[in-house]
Amino acid sequence: MLERDYVYSVEPGGGSQDRQFVTALARGLEVLRCFRPHDRHLGNQDIARRTGLPKPTVSRLTYTLTRMGYLYHDERLGKYQLGTSVLSLGYSLLTNMDVLKIARPLMQELADYSHTVVSVGTRDRLGMIYLDGRHSTAATVSLRREPGTRVPIATTAMGRALLCGLPEPEREQLLDHIRKRDEDSWPQHKAGIEQALRDYRERGFCFSIGDWRSDVNAVGVPMLPVAGCRLLTFNCAAPSFVLRRHMLEDDIGPRLVNLVRTIESEAARY
Repeated sequence: MLERDYVYSVEPGGGSQDRQFVTALARGLEVLRCFRPHDRHLGNQDIARRTGLPKPTVSRLTYTLTRMGYLYHDERLGKYQLGTSVLSLGYSLLTNMDVLKIARPLMQELADYSHTVVSVGTRDRLGMIYLDGRHSTAATVSLRREPGTRVPIATTAMGRALLCGLPEPEREQLLDHIRKRDEDSWPQHKAGIEQALRDYRERGFCFSIGDWRSDVNAVGVPMLPVAGCRLLTFNCAAPSFVLRRHMLEDDIGPRLVNLVRTIESEAARY
């Protein structure tokens, strides 16, 4: 899925129809979003293809972003990579999230207990983005997800937990965007999401049992906004041969709920 599929798709006011919306700024940010975790260098042609912007526009944007330190131009390759100014923005976000400071030791404790990875993420347009993850120190097989990794909403425990935590009008709007993005897969996605909503109402957590990847099982719990923080979701995931469904239902799911409630309680004191 190209990055341009996300452009303005869920922004209030419909992007260019909003008089307060600065299109030039949005385009510059879209250029930066083109760089995915495994992209080291991109050329203007690569960026134009991913954003759907004209190549002359892309050339002006990359020049400006380079001058400001958000991109670095490799003259030998004639391509760009992210600059240090981008890193400073992300670092400032993560270091100022008090919730993560509270969550990390609790996440590590659950990861070590369950021999899994416990992660926290939030919504990024039509996907979820990982903010942090704690890995079991004893696990022989681990699902490493570095900060900045994106995963889908509809098929992951992290994404389904987000849907469970959203107010109904916002959830319905988001589901409409997801449906329009992939009409063919929507009936299957819808069934999984409806089951997740039922599980959340009954248990306080929801599942992804091989729905995102056939060899991965996971459980997710939303943490409602607290202490000025946006809606976050926590999940616990592992290969299916490590984490069976009955383990999620009877043990790991309730422990993850308790973890999130503890974080909410601690964060409310800040």
